[in-house]
Amino acid sequence: MNRNYEAIKAHYAGSDRKDLGAMMAPITSETRWTEMAGFPYAGTYVGADAIIAGVFKRIGEEWDNYTFSLERLIDGGTTIIGIGTYAGRYKATGKAMRARVVHVWDVDDGRVVSFEQFTDTRLVAEATTR
Repeated sequence: MNRNYEAIKAHYAGSDRKDLGAMMAPITSETRWTEMAGFPYAGTYVGADAIIAGVFKRIGEEWDNYTFSLERLIDGGTTIIGIGTYAGRYKATGKAMRARVVHVWDVDDGRVVSFEQFTDTRLVAEATTR
C-alpha cells in the first residue's frame, strides 16, 4: 500500500477519534495548509503550530459537533484526494451547516508537503452570519 495514502488515511482516522496528535502526525514544520478563500479560516498556514492555531483550535472554539465525514479517499501516488462532507453548528448563531468538501494533499514519503481545501463557502457563511 502507498505510504502517502496510509498517512492521510491515518490523519482522517485520527480526526474521527478527535485525536489531534494523530491528525498532525504527517504534518511537518514546512507543511503549507490552505483553507479556501471565503471560508472562515481562509489563508495559508505553515507548520503544525500555525495550522492548529489558525484552523483546528478555532473550529473547536467556534463550532459544536463539527465533523468531516470522509466518503472517498483517492490514491494518486503523491497526490491524495479526500472527498466528504463538513457538518456542525456555529456556536455564535446556533445555525447548522452541511457542505461538501474536497481535500487535496501533496505528500512525500508519508509527510504532507501541502494541503488545499475546496468547499461551498456560501453554505458555511450562512451558518456563521446572523
